[in-house]
Amino acid sequence: MLAGRSIGMVVGTFTLTATWVGGGYINGTAEVLFDKDQGLAWAQAPWGYALSLGLGGLLFAKIMRQREYITMIDPFQERYGPRMGGLLYIPALLGELFWSGAILSALGATVSVVIGLDRITSVVVSACIAIFYTLMGGLYSVAYTDVIQLICIFVGLWLSVPFAMTHKAVSSIAEDSGKWVGEIPTAKIGVWLDYAMLLICGGLPWQVYFQRVLSCKTPVKARILSLNASLGCMIMAVPAVLIGAIGASTDWTQTSFYKPSEGNITNQTASVYVDKTLILPMVLQYLTPTAVSFIGLGAVSAAVMSSTDSSMLSASSMFAHNIYKLIFRQKASEKEVVWVMRFAIFGVGAAATAMSLAVDSIYVLFHLCSDLVFVTLFPQLCCVIYFKASNTYGSIAGYIFGLFLRVGGGEDKIGFHPFIKYPFYDEVKGQLFPFRTLSMIVSFSTIVSVSFLAKYLFEREIIPLKYDFLHAFMKHEIQEEKEKYMEESKM
Repeated sequence: MLAGRSIGMVVGTFTLTATWVGGGYINGTAEVLFDKDQGLAWAQAPWGYALSLGLGGLLFAKIMRQREYITMIDPFQERYGPRMGGLLYIPALLGELFWSGAILSALGATVSVVIGLDRITSVVVSACIAIFYTLMGGLYSVAYTDVIQLICIFVGLWLSVPFAMTHKAVSSIAEDSGKWVGEIPTAKIGVWLDYAMLLICGGLPWQVYFQRVLSCKTPVKARILSLNASLGCMIMAVPAVLIGAIGASTDWTQTSFYKPSEGNITNQTASVYVDKTLILPMVLQYLTPTAVSFIGLGAVSAAVMSSTDSSMLSASSMFAHNIYKLIFRQKASEKEVVWVMRFAIFGVGAAATAMSLAVDSIYVLFHLCSDLVFVTLFPQLCCVIYFKASNTYGSIAGYIFGLFLRVGGGEDKIGFHPFIKYPFYDEVKGQLFPFRTLSMIVSFSTIVSVSFLAKYLFEREIIPLKYDFLHAFMKHEIQEEKEKYMEESKM
């Protein structure tokens, strides 16, 4: 799970950067640049996740590594008990599934355009390959293949950019900046801020991140690793931004993609047929030579593999260690836990594959994967690390309130209508209030206030300890449970 905590600085930086710079990151960034309703102003993922990695290094990496945790769920189970940790595993698992689904979807779109292979086949085969080598070597195989994959991404995308930019159908991206820069309408400032907070704070509580942090040799190196990866993410986003701008500045009627059936039509009409989710593979296919487009396809494939394997391993590690061992089979041997993790890799891979085939937009999945994590896990992680008075009562209350407010806001991208209409709600544009951030703040406030209230009531015995049904204040029992948990974790 942690490669013996022996991952060095160079390999660690490569694997953490490659984990974030996946197919969803690259294809999704190009997609939003090409979308005339969004553009660069709405391409928040590159700088949002880069800031997230930087904050993670400053606030959490060193502390988590010093305490020698095995997974991100460990501090929750140490403080609140195994069952509450199991409840918090649910949004973590869903986040990993959405993330994997986004990047597998990106690969399916790319392969189907560049070489004409059926989308379902390309996604399934890619998932099987990632599952296979993740099963073989765990974090070792994931980390060292990430080094190769990140080099492939960098070389492949940068090689494609000059060929695409100099194609006869492409006008100057500087002169056509109005097509891809985009703007933030006054009515949507709240939405923009909501997504920015979602990416910055929602990019922190991920097992894929902490798995690399916890595998570092020292706590100091864990912090430096995060800061290095933050810079790496920004650098790797540049070619994706350029490809999106190139796609927006292209007259597609002058490419082999355009095959008029009846007379001539305008470029504006032709652009309707360009699927924004396919813009990166279309630039590779129609604006670069064949050999270059295949190298670009290799770059996208490498990006997908580098993130898919990480998500599968992370979700499976949490299940095997925090759910199977600490809740159901406390006496399970290390070999048994490893085999459970391997079976879980199959399950997570299958679920992510189904997700990628069921949802259309790559960027939708890219946002959804951080949504649940942002609202439910970020405030929980802050409290369990920095708020010593937090307890199980506050944790579960914050979890419920935050999730209720977030679900109540609906999600128009998947056709889920809201049953809570926040201020400035519009029947056409939907929620314009930053309700995700509000849900996170309410969750955080609830954890703090309910924890203080429970502590006051039970410690002063206003409520007798016999009614402490979550065992948060029965000190001798909870202490025994914690000591048993820590002993098993270290073993």
